[in-house]
Amino acid sequence: MKRLEHLIARALGTQSTWLVVLITFVWLAATTWTRPLILPDEGRYVGVAWQMLVDGQLSVPRLDGLPFFHKPPLFYWITALSLQLFGANEWAARLASVLSATLMVGLLFWFLKTYVNRQLAIVAAIILATQPFLFGGAQYANLDMTVAGMIAATVLVTAAAVFRAERGESYRLVLTLAYALAGFGFLAKGLIGILLPGGIIFFWLLGRRRFDSLRRLFWLPAIAMFFVVALPWMLYMQWRYPGFFDYYIVYQHFHRFLEKGFNNPHPFWFYVPVLIGLTLPWSIQLWRLANKSYWFDSKHGAVRGLMLSWFLVVLVFFSIPTSKLIGYVLPALVPLAFFMAEPFARRFQGADSIRALRTYTWYAAIAVVICLAAAIALVVSPLPTTKGLAKKILTEYRPGDQVVMLERLRYDLGFYLRTGQPSIVAENWDDPEIQLGDSWRKELYDAAQFEPDVAAPLLIKPGEVAPRLCNARDQNFWLLGDHNSAEIYPFLTQMAPYAEDGKLRLWHVPAGTALTFCAEMPKNGPK
Repeated sequence: MKRLEHLIARALGTQSTWLVVLITFVWLAATTWTRPLILPDEGRYVGVAWQMLVDGQLSVPRLDGLPFFHKPPLFYWITALSLQLFGANEWAARLASVLSATLMVGLLFWFLKTYVNRQLAIVAAIILATQPFLFGGAQYANLDMTVAGMIAATVLVTAAAVFRAERGESYRLVLTLAYALAGFGFLAKGLIGILLPGGIIFFWLLGRRRFDSLRRLFWLPAIAMFFVVALPWMLYMQWRYPGFFDYYIVYQHFHRFLEKGFNNPHPFWFYVPVLIGLTLPWSIQLWRLANKSYWFDSKHGAVRGLMLSWFLVVLVFFSIPTSKLIGYVLPALVPLAFFMAEPFARRFQGADSIRALRTYTWYAAIAVVICLAAAIALVVSPLPTTKGLAKKILTEYRPGDQVVMLERLRYDLGFYLRTGQPSIVAENWDDPEIQLGDSWRKELYDAAQFEPDVAAPLLIKPGEVAPRLCNARDQNFWLLGDHNSAEIYPFLTQMAPYAEDGKLRLWHVPAGTALTFCAEMPKNGPK
C-alpha cells in the first residue's frame, strides 16, 4: 500500500492540487453538452443569464424582460460570461455548476493535504468527485451548486485561517479571503451564503472551546471586505427599485423559509435517505462510523469536528422548512466525503490494506458507471424541451417576430431562438390564486410589480390574444401552446399547427395574412 501511495504522490508532484482540479474539471464537464436544458430550472436560470448578455445589462436579472429578484446574480454573471466566451450552447450554460463542483473537490483536497495528510486528501477527493449526487449537481445549471461551492470555499478557507492563527502563523490575509468568499456566497444565494458557513465555524469552535480563535475571526478589515463584495449590487437594486429590499430580503429569505405554501413539501427526515441513496456506493461505508473508538480518537480530531459541525448544520438547517428541494443539501457532500474517506484511509494502513484497496477501486468504478449511465439515460430519453420547436421556428424566424406563449412560460425558448426579445404570455393574471402558489405565474406576476409599464404589453389575458393578432398585421407571430390550447383559444381550430413536438403545438401567423376570425372581432377591440 505504501508503494501505491508513493507512486500516486510522484504522479501528483508538487502541483498536486492543480492536477486534481484539472482532472475533476475534465471529468465533470465532459458530458454537459450532450442534452438540452432541463425545464424548469435550467431554462429559467440560463434564460436570465442569456437575457443579461443580449441586453448588455448585467446589473438587473430579467425573466422574460421583467426584473427577476428571486435569486441574487452571481450564477447569472458567471453564466453570461461563459456564454459570451464559448457561445450559446449547453456546455457553456452548465459551466458555472461544473466550476463550482470542481472548486469543492480541489479545495477539499488542498485542505486535507495541508492539515491531515496526502493519502486522505486523495481518497476523499476521488470519493467526492465520483459521488453521483455531486456529479448530477455539476451537470445541472441552477444556483444550488454555485452556492454549495461558495459555502465550501468559505468554510475551508476560514478553517485554514483558524489553524494558522492557532499555530502562531500569519492568518489575516487568509481570513480576508474567507470573508470575500462569504460575500460571493451572499451573491450566490443570499443569506444562506453567510449563515451556513458562520454557523458551521461557530459550532465547531464552540465544541472545541476555542473562544480565542472565535474572537480572532472578527477582524474589521476582513469584515469590510465582505461588505465591499456583497453590498454594492443590493444597494444599487434598492436605489433603482424601492421595493427591492422588502421583496428580496424579507419575503424571499424569511417568508419562503418559514411558510408552508410552497412546492415540494417533505418530512423533516427527507434529506437522510436522499444523501444515502444519491451517494451510493460510497455511503455503504458509513456504517463503520458506528464504532465509538472512531469518535474518541484525538488524531485529526479538530478536522473531524469541523466536518461533523458542517454536516449537521447543513442537514438541520435545510430540514426545518416544509419545502425541500434535493439540491439544497449539496453543501453536505464535502463533509460526507470526508466521513466516507477516513475509514478507507485507516484500513489502507492496516493488515487488510489490499482488500480495502480492492473495495475502494470497485466502489469508484461503480460510482463512475452510475454517473455515466445517468448522463446517457438523459440523452436516450430526453426530458421535455422546446429545442426541437426552436429549430423549426428558426427556418422562417426574422428579427422582430413576436412569440406568444399560451397558458405557460416556456423558459428555454428565448435561449434556443438566440433572441433577447421577451415573449407575450397569455394567462388569467387577475386570478387571486397566483399569489398563493410558487409557480412560473407568480414569478412573472411578482416581476411585473417592479416595472408595470414594461409588463403591461407582455402579460395579457387569454381574451386579448386574438385582438392582438388582428390589430398587428404588420408583424409575424408565433403561438406556442399545447394540445389543449384550442379549448381556450377557439380561433386556433381554424389554423393548422406549424409544428408539433410531443404535447407542444406551434402556430405561425405571418404578417399581412387575412385572418378569418378577425371579422368576428370588434373593430376597436383591445390592443
